[in-house]
This record gives sequence, structure tokens and C-alpha cells, in this order.
Amino acid sequence: MARLTAAPVVAQTPTRGNAARVLRLVHEDGPITRAEITRRTGLNRSTTLTLVGELVERGLVHEDVPATGSTSAGVAGSPSPGVGRPSPVVRAAAEVVAVAVTVEVDAVTVALVGLDGSVRDRAVASSRSAPTAAQAVETIAGLLDGLVAGNAAPARIAGIGVAVPGTVRVEDGVVRSAPHLGWHDEPIARPLAERTGLPVRATNDANSGAWAERLYGSGRGVDDLIYLNGGASGIGGGVISAARPLSGADGYAGELGHTFVAANGVRCHCGAVGCLETEASRDALVAAAGVAPDDPSALAVVLAQRRPEVERVVDRQVTALATALRNAIHTVNPEVVVLGGFLGVLLEHVGDRIEVEVRAQSMAAVTERLRIAPAALGADVLLRGAAELGFRDLLRDPTAARLVPRPAPADSTTTHTPDRSTTRTPDRSTTPTSDRDAAAEEARTP
Repeated sequence: MARLTAAPVVAQTPTRGNAARVLRLVHEDGPITRAEITRRTGLNRSTTLTLVGELVERGLVHEDVPATGSTSAGVAGSPSPGVGRPSPVVRAAAEVVAVAVTVEVDAVTVALVGLDGSVRDRAVASSRSAPTAAQAVETIAGLLDGLVAGNAAPARIAGIGVAVPGTVRVEDGVVRSAPHLGWHDEPIARPLAERTGLPVRATNDANSGAWAERLYGSGRGVDDLIYLNGGASGIGGGVISAARPLSGADGYAGELGHTFVAANGVRCHCGAVGCLETEASRDALVAAAGVAPDDPSALAVVLAQRRPEVERVVDRQVTALATALRNAIHTVNPEVVVLGGFLGVLLEHVGDRIEVEVRAQSMAAVTERLRIAPAALGADVLLRGAAELGFRDLLRDPTAARLVPRPAPADSTTTHTPDRSTTRTPDRSTTPTSDRDAAAEEARTP
């Protein structure tokens, strides 16, 4: 793949800062009229015109001029029919993409996500056992090569974001512990950057899901929320507090899957007894239902039948989940709790029962505004969150970030097997970067 030389660090000038504000607004809330951009940023019209023009020249946004008196459905700030001269509509460029990656015990997924939020294309490599970190790097690079080679429309790549089910050190993207994958102190960001020539950031998968749901999903516009994702690698948690991701000293905050919920529970892989992810387990639920682990629709169908042997498992898991949420709610005081993965399916099945049980165990004042909702982004939630990491440099300073124009596939054949790694490391110089500062930067409202 084409080499990307890291851009020099440049101090933010007012122009750069305002360009970033406009691009972030279009990225997160667009399509949006130029008039609405002016209103929401507080900039004057001529400054907005100049900034939008610069972003258009850079190919980061497109501008459409509606016919007089027309309206644009879903466009923020669009005029009512027949009211004045319509303001141009600014849309983020779909052909500017971030590479979003999720790593699970049974599959690696790579997607190209447009700056407009569209998932343009994706590829999945399934395996019978968890990949090693080296195998994951080669699999990601191979899938990416295939995507860019097979994409008819040229794409410019901003960066790569990787979501991993484990604790990820934010400074350098080292996975400190991902027990389900069998990874301990495994670098993922640097080897992938060297392999692809692109800037790479890695984060915990549930943290990326929490941010995505806050920007685009069930927690849109909410400053305080908890996100729980249930998948093949257990239960992960992410917390947004005061509109900022809660990361902790080293980026490990939000490990809600290891919240204590049962004194007589099952021993967890972390060494403790009675963790949430052992007491509310996707494997246990799908085994009782007799469906494939990765088929949420089939699980929902079986749950709707309310078979006694399945309902007994549901009862145990709802009790464990309500206890864990009670603990988290008293600590964080969120406005919204978002449940993703199989937990979202479970929530849809039991209705308001989880919320009722949580309220019964909680201080009334803490739950006055509480809402528990399924993830709105569905299967794309972790990809959308990972993409935000990939866009980080571009959104921080669109005047300095360098985009790679549709790199050619690497000149090697990459394979992935569950038990063997084929590794090729070209001479690259790209340095992975931390998502800790990125998260704080992204949490600032435009």
C-alpha cells in the first residue's frame, strides 16, 4: 500500500480551528445548510462561505444548491416551501473514508466508512479459533487490499481505527489483555501501521460503540450514557460522562462486564467469581435457544416462543444485568443506558422489565430521567465507532491531514488461518497514535 508520511505538528490557527468546527458539524449532523452552519457556529456568513469553499476544494464536502422554494428532507436548516432563497446544502464526502476494523474471537471485519457515515463496503474473515495478534494484522491488511482493489469509486483514506474486545493502552495501542482472544501485551496499532502505511489507532470495542451511539444512535445528543455490548467476546462496557468518553488513567475504564453480580456465580476468565459476562452470557442464551451464535434474528424468533427452558435462562440473565446496571447507574448517573449485541435482543424480548428491576433496586433520584434502549446502529455500531478513530486527524485539522488516494494492494499474497500466521512487513514509517487525546478532542462540541 502507498506510504503515508506523517504530517508535521502544526499549531491550530483560528482558520484551522474554524475549518475543523465546520467539518465536524457536517460530519456529525449533516447534510446541513450553509445558513444553519452559520447559525450554529456563530461565524459570519462570509467566513462560513470561505470555510465551506476551502473544504469543497479539498474534496471533504460537497455543496448542492436546491431549486428555489424546494425543501430537502432530512437536511438541518432547510427552508419551508416557498420561503426565500434556499441556502446551499453541505454534505460530507462519502469518498473520503476511514478504515474501520473489529476483531472478534470468530471473525475479523474491515469496512470502508465514508465521512458521511455510510458504510461503503466491508469484508469479513471468519475463523474457527481466535487469531493471534500477528494473524489479525495480516488478515486486516489483506481484507483492506481486497476492498480498495475492488472498489469501483476511488476512495481517499484518512486512517484506520481498530476496535478490540479487551483493555487497550491508549498511548500506543497495545492490547494489555484480551482474554477471549488470548492476547496479553500484544501491540496491534504499530504493526498494522507498518504493514499498511496508514495511521492507526486502537481502542476497546465497547468504548467505540458508546461514542458511536452518542453521536448517531440511541444516545444522540446525550452527555451522560452507559453502553453495554454483548458479543462473542463477552460483555464490554463504555461510559460517556459530561459529553466525554470516560477513559481512566490508562484507558481501561468502563470494564462493566466484570462488575460483580453473583456471590455463588461462575468463575470468570479474569480470575474473579460472579462477573456479569459469566452470568449473562451469549453462549448460554443461544445454546438454550438452539440457534447460531451470530444470528440475532433467529434468537429473537426463538425468544418470542417463550419456551420454559429458554425463559429460565432469560430470567437469570435479566437479574444479573439489572444488578450490574444498578451498580453502574449509582456510579455514573446516566440519562441513557444503551444495550447492544445480544443484550439488545434480550431487551427487546423482555420490554421494560429490565428498567423496572433496575428502578426497584436503585435510589429514586438516580433513575428519574433514566432510559434503557437498544443500540440504534445495530450491527454497524462498533464499525461506526472505530471509524471515528480513523477520522480523528482529519476532523482535528482538515487543513493539515493527509489522505491516501486509493492505495494499490500490497505486493504480497496474504492468507489467514486459525493456527498459522503469514507475515510480511514492508519498510514503513507511519507511527500509531493514541486515542486518549482523540477521544477528548472528539468530545468537544463544535
